[in-house]
Amino acid sequence: MSFSIAIGPRIRKSPFFDKTVAAGVTHFSTYNHMYMPVNYGDPLAEYDRLINHVDIRDVSVQRQVRLKGPDAMHLAQLLTPRNLTNLQIGKGVYMPICNSKGTLVNDPVLLRLSDDELWLSIADNDTLMLAEGFVCALGLDVDASEPDVSPLAVQGPKSHYLARDLLGEAPLRLSYFGFYETELEGIPLVVARSGWSKQGGYEFYLRDGSKGHQLWDLVMEAGKPYQIGPGAPNYIERVESGIISVNADTDEHSNPFELGLGGICDLDQEAEFIGKAALKKIKAEGVKRGFCGIFMDGAPFSSTNENPWPISLNGQFVGYATAAAYSPRLDKNIAVCLMSNEGIAAGSDLVVETSYGTRQATATSLPFIPPSTKVPSELLL
Repeated sequence: MSFSIAIGPRIRKSPFFDKTVAAGVTHFSTYNHMYMPVNYGDPLAEYDRLINHVDIRDVSVQRQVRLKGPDAMHLAQLLTPRNLTNLQIGKGVYMPICNSKGTLVNDPVLLRLSDDELWLSIADNDTLMLAEGFVCALGLDVDASEPDVSPLAVQGPKSHYLARDLLGEAPLRLSYFGFYETELEGIPLVVARSGWSKQGGYEFYLRDGSKGHQLWDLVMEAGKPYQIGPGAPNYIERVESGIISVNADTDEHSNPFELGLGGICDLDQEAEFIGKAALKKIKAEGVKRGFCGIFMDGAPFSSTNENPWPISLNGQFVGYATAAAYSPRLDKNIAVCLMSNEGIAAGSDLVVETSYGTRQATATSLPFIPPSTKVPSELLL
């Protein structure tokens, strides 16, 4: 069974849209009201580029919510249980956002560009509307808007060589989530050491959408010696790395503690933030589920799952596999799951109802494969 997605003016195109089409994109999804490339026709080739070489990704769907004004930091702190007190200019931080019930609804990266300007690089959620609601309700002195900023990413072990060839040594000296402002042949950029993989890489935040084709071509040319090719947020690698995908891995009850994010939630800080009381109650009562991995037996899966797969223990439902795939590096079927404490503690004897029939499963911790994000030592000499 095959489907098509209609292309029209209601869903926005990125500055790199035409380049992704020319590169052979075969599948789009929609994300933050934009077309998002997700497949170029050969998932294993895309996986190989990410693991062994470098890929180029149109991730313009990571829209930026720009907070500008004297109350910018105050507003950002209202949105997250993470303590932002010591966030320095030129640094980014992973930032969970919850609703009043303590449910995780977004997990942007927050970039501090100046004393009074912040960007939230958001997942798929109308966070701008949330920010504007606070501005109006509290009369804050801050402008919340969406700027002309569109990230283009390079990911994979050779991304460090590409970044050096394109921009010199400055990208290599960045700490993770660190960034700086620059220009490349007249193209205004924010260059960050970040990206939605655990294979290392950079995101080039394009600050002038009219120059999207020019930036794509420059990156592709710099990447030729390193076997660059088109890619997208890679499903297999994200499962191997245990990367959380809000909305895919979460439901209406998911909270930061279930997802292993409790360590970055400061519930004792003086500042108020959305869901503070609910999160304190959840923490005090203890969580009943956890985010974990499972290995599944049987023949390799030929594709990823379209729907969550239910998991049972001794005939009782204990959770569901949210994202499943066959891992070439492990030569196993794997999945990330939201599962009850009882199911995780049992470890084995789990049963998963998959699209390929019933499979036996064993629970494990995440990630399946440790991250590999370090800059090669030879580039740091």
